[in-house]
Amino acid sequence: MLSVYFHRAWPLAAALAAWTAQTAQAQVADTPGASLPTITITAQHLNEERSRIDTQTGASTYTFNAQDIQSEPGGDNVQLNQVMLQVPDAAQDSFGQLHIRGDHNGLQFRLNGVILPDGISFFGQTLPPRMIESLKVITGSLPAEYGLRSAGIIDLTTKGGALQPGGEVSLYGGSHSSIEPSVYYGGSSGSNTYFVTGDVIRNDLGIESPDGRSTPLHDRTRQLHGFGYFEHIFDDSNRLSLIAGSSDDRFEIPNREGLHAADVFVPPLTVNGQTDFLSQNLDENQREITDFAALSLQHSRGALSMQTSLIARYSSLQFSPDPNLGDLFFNGVSQQAYKRDVAYGLQSDGAYKLNDAHTLRAGVYAQTDRLTSNTTSQVLQTDPATGLPVNDVPFGIVDDSVNSQSIESAYLQDEWRLDGVLTVNYGLRFDHYRAFSSGSQLSPRVNIVWQAGADTTVHAGYSRFFSPPPFELVGSTTVAKFANTTAAPAVAIDDSVRAERSNYYDFGIQQQLTRAVSVGLDSYYKQSIHLIDEGQFGAPIILTPFNYRYGQVYGVEFTGNYNVSHFQAYGNLAFQRAIGKDFESSQFNFSPDDLAYVADHYIHLDHEQEITASGGAAWLWKGTRVSGDLLFGSGLRSSLALPDGTSVPNGAHLPYYRQVNAGVSHMFDRDGIPGLTVRLDVINVFDQIYQIRNGTGVGVGAPQFGPRRGFFLGVSKAFGGS
Repeated sequence: MLSVYFHRAWPLAAALAAWTAQTAQAQVADTPGASLPTITITAQHLNEERSRIDTQTGASTYTFNAQDIQSEPGGDNVQLNQVMLQVPDAAQDSFGQLHIRGDHNGLQFRLNGVILPDGISFFGQTLPPRMIESLKVITGSLPAEYGLRSAGIIDLTTKGGALQPGGEVSLYGGSHSSIEPSVYYGGSSGSNTYFVTGDVIRNDLGIESPDGRSTPLHDRTRQLHGFGYFEHIFDDSNRLSLIAGSSDDRFEIPNREGLHAADVFVPPLTVNGQTDFLSQNLDENQREITDFAALSLQHSRGALSMQTSLIARYSSLQFSPDPNLGDLFFNGVSQQAYKRDVAYGLQSDGAYKLNDAHTLRAGVYAQTDRLTSNTTSQVLQTDPATGLPVNDVPFGIVDDSVNSQSIESAYLQDEWRLDGVLTVNYGLRFDHYRAFSSGSQLSPRVNIVWQAGADTTVHAGYSRFFSPPPFELVGSTTVAKFANTTAAPAVAIDDSVRAERSNYYDFGIQQQLTRAVSVGLDSYYKQSIHLIDEGQFGAPIILTPFNYRYGQVYGVEFTGNYNVSHFQAYGNLAFQRAIGKDFESSQFNFSPDDLAYVADHYIHLDHEQEITASGGAAWLWKGTRVSGDLLFGSGLRSSLALPDGTSVPNGAHLPYYRQVNAGVSHMFDRDGIPGLTVRLDVINVFDQIYQIRNGTGVGVGAPQFGPRRGFFLGVSKAFGGS
């Protein structure tokens, strides 16, 4: 009975894994007295036992492994969000954001089954792909063990020194003045194993181009990433493991050229006697730091398998405005912003096989956060009657706060197998949170999987979801402090963000047409109240959450896979609609006209992309691998300008776009240079200039363009493997 559906794993990786296993077994068989190291066998056994704790029965799961990632153009040198763009119904957005099935960043990251608490920056940007042994993107009607975030689960299994001994050094770079040295190494000593990796990224395209240039003005980035996995194996039933990671990313905020601040405000602002400021002279910078660690104890014996983890995460973001008050000229405020969130968590999950028909799973999760938010804003005083500045001397407004959050969750579920062709996974989940707002919910979940034929699998499910607002992103602005200044909002209402509650329905079918061809269809419908969305409402790249009182998201996905020998291809096509009505929190971020319109009308969510497609192919021959992939989209939303001078929020969408990437690599093992690999990648082969955002729409701060054509060369050398 299959328990993972709409599973896309590149057959190339499976073929390579099978060949490697057969080779290793043959070597052992041909060597008198040879055997696999005990620690390797034990580590593999414990990994398999850990995987029993989780279930994806009835959910839609898309799987990549290390070889799949290497097969894509860019390999493991790209960021994780770019890998996940090949998932059906995954739409790219600015600042590395990723939207799956019409949700706004409602993704939960897990490492070896351990939940990583949300950070101020995106984990998808701080987890290096080269530490991944396998990656599962789990969407749809999620079983009861998954909660708090409902768009999808990014479930990563890390590499380990017992199963992936040896290491690699690599140098990758090319267009946009990019260079990326990296290294990883894994090994074991006695009952201890380890795997560590690190990289440095430098380029001149840190954030998407605001004007379509290949190398924008003022867009340099420097990023440092490190990750380690360490474990001590007591015996074949118990182990202690530690996961730790760190990232320190610095970004320049890119500038457009030729914009005059004097054209923004009417009449123009005068600051310290100066009446204009050119956009190319802005010098804004942002730094993001994320550190995390998880200490886990696993016990697996007989019918019982369980894992308990202590989790810690530190995340901070600091935005520095232009030191010459250029932000004040353009935005009416120059804001120094600092946010820091420290979270601690406890997670315990277990599975018990009661008998051949029933597997029980249960777990608890608790988290506490401490959020510090400090801002100092330079503004001009305005006259209450006219709204015009009374002088040209800026003054500072300090708005500091410290807040706390607590989360408690528990679940119980039963995977019930009937008649060998039908599986029912049903359960209950309870979640409670207390922060800027508070709430709780008891959520039923049920999924049914029917093996309708030898080559046909059908699934259907219902899940009740409860998603607290992203605490670390909630703003602390005291609206009253900005009254009678150039930063005063037109609307003075600021209701607290609330938890989203939704009913989620999913139905799908997968068909194996031939040994080489499989196809799938999956449909979903989500009905929400207090639907959570996010927007960028200021110069700092800090997303601010807000609620629509009502929301609906629905769509359909088509998938296909083809595999013959050393050639394989896949394709995905998705149609989606995501709408919301009535802003009911953080209202001061919106104009009075938008508030009034959305109060009475459903509008498209700004991150909706009606049509999304992706595909790719790879061919391996005598150590040479040729691959390519495609991204296609109908464009995210933008405002629709009407003839009378008004506009409909998110009433239009940006033009259709496509991006084709290609890569070729060669392994020189056959040529007498073992471990050496050279690769050449071309991103956006046809150099299509396309916009991701145009600066209009709900919560959209500035325009961004997709990457221009880039050429990248990489050289890597493996060493120390067994």
